[in-house]
Amino acid sequence: MSDDLQLPSVAAADAELTDGQKAMIYGGISGSIIALDQATKYMAQEILPPYQPIPVLGEVFRLTFIYNPGAAFGLNVGPMSRYIFLGLTMACVVVLYLWFRTTPASDRLRLIAISLVSAGAIGNFIDRVRSSQGVIDFFDVGIGALRWPVFNVADIGVTVGALLLAISLWREEQVAAEDDA
Repeated sequence: MSDDLQLPSVAAADAELTDGQKAMIYGGISGSIIALDQATKYMAQEILPPYQPIPVLGEVFRLTFIYNPGAAFGLNVGPMSRYIFLGLTMACVVVLYLWFRTTPASDRLRLIAISLVSAGAIGNFIDRVRSSQGVIDFFDVGIGALRWPVFNVADIGVTVGALLLAISLWREEQVAAEDDA
């Protein structure tokens, strides 16, 4: 890894965070992402015409207000999708929070990652509770017919958080392998 990119160490030598500071990380990141997600969804719903792409950077980046009754990438499990995804989201957020609580304070990357994934899950959960139409999505990226599924700020939180979580777990595995050697 380049010296230019310094990610927090799994076993950082810096001072440990208190439980209150850990809670501030979770609350601050989650609260900020949820607020930004809900504000942008509100603006999309108020300003954008449904299902009509508005070019921002030509065809590469458009704003297209849609309702997604399924999950990521339009995954849908039938007429009960809303309730299934509500239940799964609640379970995942509880598991993520418990994982956050047991994560060592020195693993700040994992703390941030879990906070981002939780925030994204909660942001989309709010939409599912509020409307049977589904989650509000509006970022539309692609070229011509080759397009990524329309997404929102909550989806960005989940994706970035999942990537950071993978890096954190990979680094933990590397440290364990070095310790075993």
